[in-house]
Amino acid sequence: MTQTLETRAPHVVTPESGPCVLPSPPHGGHDTTVPGDATEECNGDNGVVSHATSPASRALAAGRRLTHAPGLPITGAVVLALLALIQVTGATTSNGPASGLGNVGPVAGGPPTFALLLGLLGTAPVAFVRTHLLPVALVVTLANALTLAGGYVPTLAATVALVVVVFLVARQRAPRVWLPLLLPFVVFLAIPLGAVGGHEDAVAVVLTLSTVAGLVGSTARSRSESAARRESEEHLVGSMLENAARGERARIARELHDVVAHHISMISIQAETARLTTPGMPPDGARRLAAISETAREALGEMRRLLGVLRQDADTLPTRAPQPGLDDLVDLVDAARETANGASTRLIVSGQVSPLEPGVELTAYRIVQEALTNTRRHAPGAAVDVELDYTDTELHVRVRDNGPGLSTEAAAVGHGLLGMRERAAMVGGDIQVLSRQTGFHLEARLPLDHAGTP
Repeated sequence: MTQTLETRAPHVVTPESGPCVLPSPPHGGHDTTVPGDATEECNGDNGVVSHATSPASRALAAGRRLTHAPGLPITGAVVLALLALIQVTGATTSNGPASGLGNVGPVAGGPPTFALLLGLLGTAPVAFVRTHLLPVALVVTLANALTLAGGYVPTLAATVALVVVVFLVARQRAPRVWLPLLLPFVVFLAIPLGAVGGHEDAVAVVLTLSTVAGLVGSTARSRSESAARRESEEHLVGSMLENAARGERARIARELHDVVAHHISMISIQAETARLTTPGMPPDGARRLAAISETAREALGEMRRLLGVLRQDADTLPTRAPQPGLDDLVDLVDAARETANGASTRLIVSGQVSPLEPGVELTAYRIVQEALTNTRRHAPGAAVDVELDYTDTELHVRVRDNGPGLSTEAAAVGHGLLGMRERAAMVGGDIQVLSRQTGFHLEARLPLDHAGTP
């Protein structure tokens, strides 16, 4: 069924005094500062870094600088190894048994070479703690466990090394990684067999210190992860707000072009048409109409520049449905005919007419509106056919004229055609444009069952 309706008769903000630069962590270090522990801030007057005056804040800052020192692991390993050797050598020269944490001595005549080797294994690997943390932790833990199993009390240096590596592992890994490091000492304390018997106090001290170090490291890790999550959430919220702003700019640009620019264009066309087609018009009236037409063209140019700004970076589209729909096409076609001084403008409806969603109707209306505006601007006086073809799954919107057609460049980059393509894509449709010397032909295919609204 086809109906032809001949409707009613024709940031970076920089302070003036210079930027504020905060010191970066040393090479090879990792910044573990969490929000709330900041100890430095920018002075807005001179851009100089000022430090918090709290003693605790100064101590934290000093500790971070110390732990990030490039040569700290090697220096610490050398110092701990020397201390271990001194303790082992001093203890093995006596004939008494080991007694107390840090007093290392052979039990039942054990060889001092074994104690020296374990003292080195329990301290020297700390030099590689930044690059091979888990292997270092395993070696240091094994050295301390073998020291106890061999009838010796771990040196103070080896105990310090164990506490440090347990803390670092807990600081970077989950509890399931660092808790197994404590297992040998738990076993020794629960089942004091063989040479370990009699050293339960030493085992308890080593286990307690290592456990505390692990808990402190886990707490620091949890704080860092919480801070990272907060930062990620803030970044996500910021991105969502930015995308929403871009979408709103795109919507404003589209509505300005579809509504305001359309009417301004009609004002210019009608004023120019009236000046050229009214016989016997006084010169003053002709000048006024020419001024109206020129002012409208200038306003349209400013509007297009504004659209370019609003469309910049606007890569998302919002969801909102203004009022016009397919029922308003009759009035739109009538207005286009009056503007064209009676040139043929027909609205043709074919297929089984069915109610559509507001979003699809609005999209079809805006596409027809823009196509009629382009016809009156580029092909004044041309005959235009607007066709709505209902199929089972799609609404085909066709606008044809017999004018000279648009240039390829104008058809590709014009704001009007860009807006039409955006609207069609928004409801899952597409637009095809064919411009030849025999006229301009636009066809939009819009799905009937789209669930969204523009």
